[in-house]
Amino acid sequence: MKAFFTTKTPRAPRRPAGGIGRPRWQLLLVSLCLGVGILIAQSPRIDAPRFEQVRADYCPSDSRLLDRHGAVLHELRLDQTRRRLEWTPLASVSPQLTAAVLASEDRRFLAHGGVDWHAVGGALWQRLDGGGLRGASTLTMQLAALLDPDLRQRGTPRSVSEKWSQMRAAWALEREWSKAQILEAYLNLVTFRGELQGVGAASQVLFGKAPHGLTHAESLVLAALVRAPNADRAALTRRTATGHSTVDGLAAAVDRVVAAPHGTGPRLALAPHAARRLMSRSAPAPCADTPSTLDADLQRDAAEAVRRHLLAIRDRSAHDAAVLVADNASGEVLAYVGASGDLSSARHVDGIQARRQAGSTLKPFLYALALDQRLLTAASLLDDSPLEIDAGGGLFRPRNYDEQFRGLVSLRTALAGSLNVPAVRTLLLVGADVFADELRGLGFSGVAEPGDYYGPSLALGSADVTLWQLVGAFRVLANGGVWTPLHMQASDNAASDTTSRRVFSAAASFITSDILADRDSRSVTFGLESPLATRFWSAVKTGTSKDMRDNWCVGYSRRYTVGVWVGNFSGEPMRDVSGVTGAAPIWADVMNWLHRDVASNAPAPPPDARAATTTFADGAEPTRREWFVSGTEPAPADAVRAQTPRIEEPADGVIIAVDPDISAGRQRVAFAAQSPHTDLRWRLDGVDLGAATKTVLWPPARGAHVLQLVDAQDRVLDAVHFEVRGAPA
Repeated sequence: MKAFFTTKTPRAPRRPAGGIGRPRWQLLLVSLCLGVGILIAQSPRIDAPRFEQVRADYCPSDSRLLDRHGAVLHELRLDQTRRRLEWTPLASVSPQLTAAVLASEDRRFLAHGGVDWHAVGGALWQRLDGGGLRGASTLTMQLAALLDPDLRQRGTPRSVSEKWSQMRAAWALEREWSKAQILEAYLNLVTFRGELQGVGAASQVLFGKAPHGLTHAESLVLAALVRAPNADRAALTRRTATGHSTVDGLAAAVDRVVAAPHGTGPRLALAPHAARRLMSRSAPAPCADTPSTLDADLQRDAAEAVRRHLLAIRDRSAHDAAVLVADNASGEVLAYVGASGDLSSARHVDGIQARRQAGSTLKPFLYALALDQRLLTAASLLDDSPLEIDAGGGLFRPRNYDEQFRGLVSLRTALAGSLNVPAVRTLLLVGADVFADELRGLGFSGVAEPGDYYGPSLALGSADVTLWQLVGAFRVLANGGVWTPLHMQASDNAASDTTSRRVFSAAASFITSDILADRDSRSVTFGLESPLATRFWSAVKTGTSKDMRDNWCVGYSRRYTVGVWVGNFSGEPMRDVSGVTGAAPIWADVMNWLHRDVASNAPAPPPDARAATTTFADGAEPTRREWFVSGTEPAPADAVRAQTPRIEEPADGVIIAVDPDISAGRQRVAFAAQSPHTDLRWRLDGVDLGAATKTVLWPPARGAHVLQLVDAQDRVLDAVHFEVRGAPA
């Protein structure tokens, strides 16, 4: 008996007459059946696992990330030892495949009770008659081995006791399962090729289709793979062609199987960075899907917008981008595009969490802070003229993007047009430490140092931020000054679990939003027509870091906040790519998609915001109706004048020549400042000259000089350089 379960050997020559004859063989077979019957009667009954439990315990090799509607966004491979997809019901399998598998593996499947004694007898007769080993395991016996690790063959032939255990398990299955259940479980658990286990993975990976769509030729090839999963092209062709050589598409089906990769990735990869972020926090539960707040359609559209616009500027050394979309009210993340896919220089880097320099995207928060502190109003005039500041290691000379200066401009114009010098002057007024604290309150954890560490460049975005943080901070303005966290993990009680805190007043948030939505004021830098101009109400800000290494566009409508970053993960600078040409077109596409059938009207002013008709001194800007934090609006008859500290005399860079015909004691240089503050002082070449509340007449001394206007904390608010010639040294 034991020889029957040995490995297959080459067929030996037929025994000559005098071998075991048919009468003796029949006697042996009858004796075998009697012995088996006795063993069955005396063996204790074993129970099979329930079909429903086997199906419930089945786990795909990939964990799935689901969008907010239950659609599959991404599959993350967890089991590296095998590849199998969702359980496939028998009704969803092509009838041609089930017929091919039964014909190949178990022709009398519907007739036997778990063990095919006809096949056993035939195999035994062939063996005793001098032939090789012929398989006699039924499909049910194979399934029993698939279900019980102790019954699986481990490289050597099964012993008689192991084979007997397999038979008993098969009989138990036949007693408790239907034939349809046995066949369904078998098709889902059997290995077809390499790591592909189950009909779902085999049909999808090898033929790119669901099991119900398999053709006759494809079914024949899969049935042949059950017997020989690792067969090469020649062996597979030989096995499938036997008796089926006229079937159309047989050779093509074999070619597809042979060409299929051994290791396979996920079928869906719409949100790889979101999947890793959500699923790596804790190992996904076996067989459990991970729900998210993402929207598959929006995710797909945002990824396509990234691809489309990066291709348009690829010749300017721009290879990477990221997009984050959030719902203003709930904080739910609706799209999370962490990289630009196959266009990316490092596709596995998450551009939404990577820290980069913020550029001008921090300016709205600086001005909102100044409004809340009642230091400035939207109508306050700021000086956009050359400025030099002692930054410790040298002079800091902020310049505007277009290298032009516009003189006195309102805060509205300075913010909407993203002018740099007024922003630096505002930071000097507010205080770098105060602004750094405010940024930390907005969620910018990377701003970990005191304000003096960053210096005046903090106004221009020298701090490192992430796109996640920027979108969260702009949501504060969209939500009337209240911060709540972003989240991607779907939860029925997510809203109740979030913490909130007020960062800005409702009025300051409203006024800042109104400025960021002001197309006319923005035109001073960006023109009237740009990707920032939408057909619906939206507030938006761009930013570009030093050497064009990063550019940003972050903005919001009444319902959504969208943030975009464009650059290179390597840190390589781009060429002639700014926020309005790199990130803004992607932002506009995503925002337009969101509002294809959703309105976005301008928000209503909060109770603490007041509107007043505003006239500007010396016609600095046209008279207009402006918004103010309640209590800061000007009196009706008052014209708005410059409110930021500035040196009016002498002019920066002036050369002063002393007249030799006039007595030196009668010649003076006037130092005059314009400032609403009374605690400012003059400092000339490092020497304190006293209060700057009135004009100082200084006796000229030959040489180059630096005149500074400083506050009570010794911060330099303005500085000019001038030279005196002809006077005594």
